[in-house]
Parts: sequence; structure tokens; C-alpha cells
Amino acid sequence: MCRPGYFWDNPHFASARTSRVKSHLNGTRFFVDDVNMSTPSNPDDFMPNTAVDVSNEPIHWDLGTSLSYSEYLGLDKVLNAQKPLSYEHDEMMFIILHQGMELWMKLCIHELTAAINHIKRDELGPVDKMLGRVARVQVQMAQSWDVLATMTPMDYSAFRNSLGRASGFQSYQYRTLEFLIGNKNASMVEVFKREPEVYAALTRTLNSPSLYDETLRLLSRRGFGIPGDYLERDWSKPYQASKQVAAAWLAVYHTKEENWDLYELAEKLVDLDHRFQTWRFSHMKTVERIIGYKRGTGGSSGVGYLSKALELRFFPELWSVRTSM
Repeated sequence: MCRPGYFWDNPHFASARTSRVKSHLNGTRFFVDDVNMSTPSNPDDFMPNTAVDVSNEPIHWDLGTSLSYSEYLGLDKVLNAQKPLSYEHDEMMFIILHQGMELWMKLCIHELTAAINHIKRDELGPVDKMLGRVARVQVQMAQSWDVLATMTPMDYSAFRNSLGRASGFQSYQYRTLEFLIGNKNASMVEVFKREPEVYAALTRTLNSPSLYDETLRLLSRRGFGIPGDYLERDWSKPYQASKQVAAAWLAVYHTKEENWDLYELAEKLVDLDHRFQTWRFSHMKTVERIIGYKRGTGGSSGVGYLSKALELRFFPELWSVRTSM
């Protein structure tokens, strides 16, 4: 006997499905024996496949001297990097989620660093693709908080003390991302002094032009009026919004036909900023859901600190100029 539903799924019975639908709509009774159709000559055709036939596939069963899938990806290290400090079930998910987030951030840093270099050379074609890829990664990162939200306050409390003072506040890749995009804050580097190489790398990023700084330099090279003190300054200082910069962006929007690449770049930057804020908001609400208003393990006020970050804008003029359009 066929499995339930198989009769109607099998392509041999397409005409039967049509007949049944018509009969049902006409209110008539339907009998399988009334259907006029050809029957497959092989009885096995009635049964679904239970395994993929690879007998005619040239599979490399012996890899010889070639790398294997797990060797290429370094899975021995990746899959052995989860070291729970408790016996609590949810700690494994907690670790994997944050490690996954760090891998996504590594890709964002890779793409943004390349985008900055292309902007320096006035090559905006590749930048569009790179920022678009970062945007897709940001969607994945924001959705990751939904997985963490499956952990209840009691679940987290059961192993939270195992973290000690370890906290996302100490994520040097997150801080690198903020510095690369344009949110500079020299005091944030201090927590990394115990890791000399990380501290040195972050200090270099802090003192280098950001994605937005290089974008403003590009606008200046294209003839838009960017003040000189925005083209050469102390890059470690927080960016301050400028009316002249806002006017330059407004001019880009009003001349988008002649400056289409700059217009597209502006919208990609807005998208980057918007999605970063979406990630921050989802993070804040997930923390609120799990620990309420407790202090963070890194010493911050927790939700209170995360709420402050929601007020930040990487590209303030690109937001303010919208009111003037």
C-alpha cells in the first residue's frame, strides 16, 4: 500500500489530481477506479526513493594528498573551541552564538577594510558589493539574538558566575568595527592592555581615518565643499557633525544623475548605520529580557549602557540632510 499522500504527490497521477479537484468542486463523489490513467509498468515507481544513488557519480572516495573539507576549514580547531565552564545545558548555545557573532564580525572587518582601500583609490564599484555583503551579514547578526532569547533568566543565572568579568564589552572585533566605521572613543582601548597585540592593533585603527573620513576625502576630491579640518585631523577624536558636510551631501543628492556612484555610496552608508542600530537594539532588548537591569559582567550598567549606544550615529549628516530634501 502506498504511503499516505503519495498518490497525490506522484507525477504519474497528475491527471488524477486534476480530476479529483474538478470532481470535488462539482460536488460529485470520487472513486479512484473511475480515473482513466496509465499505470507505471515498474511497481517500484510507486515507492519514493530512500537514498541518493551515487553509483554513477565520480565521487573522490580517496582524497590522496588533497585537503579534506574539515582540514580546509580547520574544523578540528573550530569545533573544539567550545569549552563550557559549567555543566549547564544552555552554556554551549551561549558560547557558540557569541563565537559565531565574532566570525561574522571578522568578515565585516575584512570587507570594510577593503572598502576603505577602494575608496582611497576612487574605485567605488567594488565598494557597493562589499557594503552590500556587510549589510547581509548584519541581518544574520541581528537575527542571532533571537536564538539567545530562547534562554530564560534562570537558564543564564545557572552559569553566569562562571563568566567572571568576561563580557562582550571586551570584544576587540566589535571595537574594531566601530573604529573602522567612524565611532572613535580612545578610552575604549584601555580594557585591552592585558593583550599587547590587540591593544596595538586597536590603537592603529583608532588613529587611522575611518570609512566615513575617507568618504569625506573622496567628496572633497570630487569637488564638494568639505572643510579642510575634516580632511586632516586627529583621527582618534570623535567625529563632530558639520553643516558644511551636510550641505555637500545635499548637493550629492540633488545631482544624483551626475554623481550616481556617490549617491549610491551615501545610501549604502545609511543602510550600514541603520542595520548597526538594529543590531544594537536587538542586543539591548535581549539583554533586558534575560537579565533585566542587572549590571553587566564587564562592569557596565547593562541595559542602561546599551541604551546610550542607541543614540549614536556613524554618519550624522546623512541622517540630518533627509529633513532638507
